[in-house]
Amino acid sequence: MFNRTAMSDFLLLEFSEVSELQFLQFIAFLMVYLATVTGNLLIISSVVLDHHLHTPMYFFLMILAMQDLGQVSVTIPKSMINFLLNSRYISYSVCVAQVFLLVFFIASDLCILTVMAYDRYVAICNPLHYEMVINWQACREMLAGVWTAGFLCAGMHTTGTFATYFCSNVVNQFFCEIPQLIKLSCSDLNLIEITTLGIGIALGLGCFFYILVTYAHIFTTVLRLPSAKGRQKAFSTCIPHLIVCSTFLFTGSVAYLMPVSNTPSWLELIFTVTYSLVPPMLNPVIYSIRNKEIKKAISKVFSFRYFSRNT
Repeated sequence: MFNRTAMSDFLLLEFSEVSELQFLQFIAFLMVYLATVTGNLLIISSVVLDHHLHTPMYFFLMILAMQDLGQVSVTIPKSMINFLLNSRYISYSVCVAQVFLLVFFIASDLCILTVMAYDRYVAICNPLHYEMVINWQACREMLAGVWTAGFLCAGMHTTGTFATYFCSNVVNQFFCEIPQLIKLSCSDLNLIEITTLGIGIALGLGCFFYILVTYAHIFTTVLRLPSAKGRQKAFSTCIPHLIVCSTFLFTGSVAYLMPVSNTPSWLELIFTVTYSLVPPMLNPVIYSIRNKEIKKAISKVFSFRYFSRNT
C-alpha cells in the first residue's frame, strides 16, 4: 500500500515495450515539440522586432505564444527522455511541478484568450475609446491579473491533488495529469480537489460564455460595417481567435470531465494530446494564416536572419 509520505516516484504510461516503437514515439514527440517551439518563437520574434506590431493585440498574442511554449515544455521533454531511456519513472517532486506548471499555463491561456476577446470587442465595437481603454498601463494590469489567476488556480489544484494518500503510483498518462492522479487516491471523495475543480469549471464556463457574448456583439457590429475591406480585416483577426478558444475549451473540458477508466484508454489519450499539445502547435498557424501583418513580420524575421548570415 502506497501513501503520500512513502511514495517517492510515479510510473507514467508506457506506449510500447518495443524499443523501435519507443524510438518512433520519441521522433513523433520531437517533431511536435520542434514545430511548436519554432512557430511560437516566430510569433514572439515577429512582435518584438516589428515596431508595427507593438500594439496591445499583438502584445497579448506574444504572451499567448510564450505561455504555449511553457505549456509544451512542461510535458514533452520529460516524455522524450523516458522514451530514449526506456523508462516510465517520474519523481514525486517533478510530478508536483508538472501539475502546478501545466495548470498555471492552461489557466493563464484561458484568461489571456478572454482578455484578447475583450481587446477585440473594444477595438471593433468602441474604436473611438480604444486607446483610452486599452492603453499600456491597462495591458500590464490585465497581464498581472492573468498570471495571478493562473498562479492561484495552479496552487489550489496542486494542493487539492496531492493533499491525499495514493494507493498506487501507476499513472495511465504520459504526464502527471490531475484526473489520472485523483483516480489513484485512496479516498473515494477528495473534497479539496472536487471543490477546486468545481471553482475551475465555473470560471472556465464564465470565460467561455463571456467570449461567446463578446463575439456575438463583435460579429453584429462587423456585419454593419459599410466597407467590405473593413469586414474582411475584422473577420481575419476575430475568426482565428474564436477557433483557438473553441478548440482549447472543448478538448480540455472533455479530457477533464469524462470518466477516467481503470485501464489506459486511447480515447483519453487522444483528448489529452489534443488539449495539451495541439493548441500550442496550431495557434501560430491559425493566427498567421489570415493575418497579413503577422505574415509580413515573419518574412522580415527570415530576411533579417538571412541578411545577418551574409554580413
